[in-house]
Amino acid sequence: MQFVKMHGTGNDFVVVDAREQSADWEALARAVCDRHFGVGADGLVLALPTANADLRMRMFNPDGSEAEMCGNGIRCLAKFAVERGIVQPRDRALTVETLAGLLRCEVSGVNGTVQRVRASMGRPRLDPADIPVLAESSGPVLHLPIQIDGGEFDVTCVSMGNPHAVHFTDQPVGEIELELVGPRVEHHPAFPRRVNFEVANVLGRDRLRMRVWERGAGITLACGTGACATAVAARLRGLVGDAVEIELPGGVVRIEWDGQGEVYLSGPAEDVFEGRWLA
Repeated sequence: MQFVKMHGTGNDFVVVDAREQSADWEALARAVCDRHFGVGADGLVLALPTANADLRMRMFNPDGSEAEMCGNGIRCLAKFAVERGIVQPRDRALTVETLAGLLRCEVSGVNGTVQRVRASMGRPRLDPADIPVLAESSGPVLHLPIQIDGGEFDVTCVSMGNPHAVHFTDQPVGEIELELVGPRVEHHPAFPRRVNFEVANVLGRDRLRMRVWERGAGITLACGTGACATAVAARLRGLVGDAVEIELPGGVVRIEWDGQGEVYLSGPAEDVFEGRWLA
């Protein structure tokens, strides 16, 4: 099986043209994502055919679970598909079918290469049942106290097709023991389908700093849907404006949301190496 190792702001993936292939994708994801015995990645991304869009995307976490969406993954997939001739973009854009709906990706670059992708991430879902989260509020859920061993976290809950709980804090996010509190929030009973957990500092009206514990993956250098959810949560709470740059351990992404329509995620996508999986 041929693959390309790619990353978007340090969030890395094994990307496969699976249009004419079949496999036990859950088992394969567990194997190839292993950083000691496999390729090493935060997820396995598949390019698949569809009658509803230019391309269909499936994304599997390192534990084998399938994610509804992945913002950094869809940027890598767009670059992969365009540069390898799988998709011919129209007006420098392509549509991708995901479990979170049909999403549009605008590509930019030079000499036939894609260097940056601006992805439509859909509208944020704020109703507790759509996230899902067990909360008395009818939505949006802006201040939900989550008690775990290690303290209490005030979170704002957002779905970007997958569930997120965002905690804003004055404590530098680098000092938070995310490896300890992350899995406890992920598996908290308030979240029936588990949750991605973000911790964020507000640096200004147009800039945030964020770290993330991803459901099914653990600590990663970046999370596209997490960055979107964090920007949405910050705007809902009056902390930022319509456009914000978010500093992640793996780099910086730009999020745009006018408070009503779709969220847009812009950032780089890069190839790392190509290979062949022999197992």
